[in-house]
Amino acid sequence: MLVNNGSAFHGWHRFVLSFSPALVKHYIDYFGLNKSSVLLDPFCGMGTTLVEAKMNGITAIGLDANPFACFVSSTKVSWDVNPDELCKIANEIASESEILYKNKDESFFNNLKYKLDISEDLILKKSISYAPFCKILVLADIIKRFEESKFYKNLLLALANITVHIASNLKFCPEPSVKEIKADAPVIKAWLMKIYEMARDLRSVDPRAYPEAKVHLGDARRADALLSPQSIDAVITSPPYPNEKDYTRITRLELVLLGFVKNNGDIRKIKENLICSSTRNVQREDGDEQWADKIEIIEEIVDEIEYRRLALGKDSGFEKLYGTVTRRYFGGMARHLAALRPTLRPGAQLAYVVGDQCSYLRVTIQTGRLLAEIARGLGYGLVRIDPYRTRFASKTRAELREEVVVLRWNG
Repeated sequence: MLVNNGSAFHGWHRFVLSFSPALVKHYIDYFGLNKSSVLLDPFCGMGTTLVEAKMNGITAIGLDANPFACFVSSTKVSWDVNPDELCKIANEIASESEILYKNKDESFFNNLKYKLDISEDLILKKSISYAPFCKILVLADIIKRFEESKFYKNLLLALANITVHIASNLKFCPEPSVKEIKADAPVIKAWLMKIYEMARDLRSVDPRAYPEAKVHLGDARRADALLSPQSIDAVITSPPYPNEKDYTRITRLELVLLGFVKNNGDIRKIKENLICSSTRNVQREDGDEQWADKIEIIEEIVDEIEYRRLALGKDSGFEKLYGTVTRRYFGGMARHLAALRPTLRPGAQLAYVVGDQCSYLRVTIQTGRLLAEIARGLGYGLVRIDPYRTRFASKTRAELREEVVVLRWNG
């Protein structure tokens, strides 16, 4: 099987909150997975677990509620693409794009924007300057001609990568914000270089030698509706943390410019299928809170958050909702773990990468410990909690732990 050099396929597009391929490989080995195993990532994001599984000859399944994440993951594990033909088409697209960009006026680019049905109102203000934006429009329009071809997803994924990392004014800490504004960027050349990188990786494999990997767009809290009964041998995943991260905001530029969302209603629909980890994601009643109501340790933390809020005189909408987010997050994770049970084979092993949270109210949420308690209450066995790394929280200036909760389902 392919030797993982740390970037092959993974580097096609990365997520600011991604976890390490080496960590996935560690638990693949620790769980003793082999070619007869089926590995699930129910929060697959940018596909780290799926790519690593496929590299090691293991059948993998991914779920994600964000359509852009599903697109990235599914493209990264689709290796049956002729790299030479991909490069030939990309060269033709790049040449045509350069000519069009140089010889068209503002009305042409405005017409392209309407043709592609892109709403700039959905994009973070000043996140991309006019010249790079126009180059993205030209590329996106020409790429759309290949929508029915096997190369389309690669062409579009390269555009997504360049949109964020070359064309945009964004920085991630890890929340998106605008950095120094750049008037222009080498968008078309960088896009072509990304295609060449993809082709290099594709040349390194014989797709017939690797197992299938599937990606489903769906809610991890309804995993039993998406997966066959007793079909999963292992889970390696990194779900959201209760850390006030809005995942539709972090991927907003890609979602809008690549046509995955057209209006605020589309964004709301995505949020409805996400585990609630941010006050921006508190939608109408989703049933998750009632899952947390009977978990005493969660109620204690929610009560502490509310007590601290009142003591400090904090009464903004965000501050009032923070306790609700905490309750809904753990309730949502309980729903997920409950829905997962019928899909697991007896003896299935699970690894959940999660991180502690310490809000500006200075209430520490030990996510790993709490998730372990919830899992035990649902019939899972707790094997251990492994330390992973620490991360620095810029708002609270605190060093927070990330851990791996290792579970076992005995059936």
